[in-house]
Amino acid sequence: MARYSLNLPTDLKTAAERWASDQGVSLNQFILWAVAEKVGGLGADLDDSDHPQITYRRGAGGVPTAVIRGTRLSVKAVVVAAHRWGWPGSEIAEQYGVTAQQVEAALRFYDDHRREIDADLAAEAEIERQSA
Repeated sequence: MARYSLNLPTDLKTAAERWASDQGVSLNQFILWAVAEKVGGLGADLDDSDHPQITYRRGAGGVPTAVIRGTRLSVKAVVVAAHRWGWPGSEIAEQYGVTAQQVEAALRFYDDHRREIDADLAAEAEIERQSA
């Protein structure tokens, strides 16, 4: 692993420390994740510039999943909570430890990527049905 000295504006460092604490990781680990997430997204050319708060993360199977940037919360989880369970945005934010703005960003992303996300949710439901 290579070392790299990094100078951050105070406000950015404070925000990063808060996010790292919320995620239960060190600032170093959080910055590593953030850089890896961004580089991976750029390399895969998956990020949608119209939705800067959403990125893709590859799961264990290598399949990219849309998540709220800086979290592990998938857009699908937000969609299920909002559309299947009828939770309001404030409850989703509280239950998943994100902000109401992040929930809104996830739902806007869903509006623009509905076909992709609905197909993924349908495939998951079929797998659950077959294994029941």
